[in-house]
Amino acid sequence: MPAHRAPRETAKRTLRQQTAAALNRLRRYGIELPRAVRDRGRGTLGRAPLSLDGAHEAPLAAAWLGHASVLLRIGGSWVLTDPVFSERIGIPVGPVTIGLGRLMPPIDPARLPAIDTILISHAHFDHLDKPTLKALASRRTRIITAEHTGRLIPRGFGKVDEIAWGEEIDLGPLRVRAVRPRHWGARLSLDKHRGYNSYVIDSDDRRVLYAGDTAHTDSYTFLARDQRPTDLSIFGIGAYEPWIHAHANPEQVWEMHTGTGAARLLPMHHSTFKLSDEPRDEPLKRLLAAAGKAAPTVVGRQVGEVWKVE
Repeated sequence: MPAHRAPRETAKRTLRQQTAAALNRLRRYGIELPRAVRDRGRGTLGRAPLSLDGAHEAPLAAAWLGHASVLLRIGGSWVLTDPVFSERIGIPVGPVTIGLGRLMPPIDPARLPAIDTILISHAHFDHLDKPTLKALASRRTRIITAEHTGRLIPRGFGKVDEIAWGEEIDLGPLRVRAVRPRHWGARLSLDKHRGYNSYVIDSDDRRVLYAGDTAHTDSYTFLARDQRPTDLSIFGIGAYEPWIHAHANPEQVWEMHTGTGAARLLPMHHSTFKLSDEPRDEPLKRLLAAAGKAAPTVVGRQVGEVWKVE
């Protein structure tokens, strides 16, 4: 193919992918709307178990809490990523939330330790959930979020900081740096000015990458070139069919993870909401197949399961 035609073909392919994704979203919301009206916010799923035995003393610990919510113990601090514990996400209309219902029970927020820092990657409803944040609001908790998303955070937190790609913020025992993923940040279709972040979290002796939502990208390979090792990478492995332009598939995630040089991978963003068309159990199966003999380095596979450095 002539060089001048390659960008044109790439643009056409991206447009086809975006069109397929938009139609997929309309179909899923059409299915969920009558369910949302029927449920009217009534909790029906119960609570998932969570035991943090030994995590307080560990130099590094992590637990997947469903979707993109991960609890981290690092540098003596508790960090929570993109907390979403609602049974339905979307736009509230009176007692009804117009959006997607949860497929698995959420953890009980009352079982969480006192959170020092919450990281919000971007403003999508499945990552910035206002009801969950209202339930977690505390003056001791600091929020780190992407550009032009701070006003979406409910009141009651000690401080809300927006950071852009390449910026770093000092939290005392931790340092958090924003990295550019391959995604987008609009909460609704027109507010395209909002930012979207991945985060590198550093303590004195540990490092974690929280990728948030991203399609396949080489944005994280700089970690492998750094003298400081990465202990854990956290990548989303689901919602790729037909959203491959915005979410990596499991094989791409394994490639990005190995490109960071991280010792362990914690997969998230799967099995919790019906965001796409792949079977619910497919992402983890494909990831483990891609990992092959290195599959034991994939940790935190079950909700509430704590992985820790001894």
